[in-house]
Amino acid sequence: MAIERIRQMTVEEYFAFDEASEYKNEYIDGEVYPMTGGTAYHAEIMINLGIALGLRLRGGGFHVYSSAMRISVSPRRYLYPDLSIVRGEPELDEGAINLFNPTLVAEVISPTTASRDRGFKREQYRSIPSLQVYLVIEQFEAQVEVDSRQGDNWQTIEYAGLDAIVPLTALGCDLPLAEIYDGIPFAA
Repeated sequence: MAIERIRQMTVEEYFAFDEASEYKNEYIDGEVYPMTGGTAYHAEIMINLGIALGLRLRGGGFHVYSSAMRISVSPRRYLYPDLSIVRGEPELDEGAINLFNPTLVAEVISPTTASRDRGFKREQYRSIPSLQVYLVIEQFEAQVEVDSRQGDNWQTIEYAGLDAIVPLTALGCDLPLAEIYDGIPFAA
């Protein structure tokens, strides 16, 4: 299923529209795309991920943000990941609405967003100079793709199964898939 755009807008019009909207909207080169709702599994996986990483990173100079934080990929591209983390001080606009320096970005995918998250969004996030890790998290099976920056290149490794542990070297911690999928029925 293709993601429908709303209409053409300037960046300034988009900011006003998005802030007044009842739902989040992404912005790509003048086009506005509404964000669709997710499943209960999607929401629970996002919370599990935020808790697991938040507890591991507490007191270590990190900031963990929910899907409410908008990421500036470029001056004409703004996306809403499911979770983002900054190591050190966050670079924000004056309204603290746009984040410019994520260290990690995560997307929980669904059948309708999988190709966009693995393609377009992966490419966009990787273009952010500060980004070190991009996580693509399945919601209907225990599987996580981890893109890690290796100098000027990126390496993608897939981790599958509830016994798998994802090393997040850029954050100085490991992340067990069992914690991401805690409470998800297929994980029983």
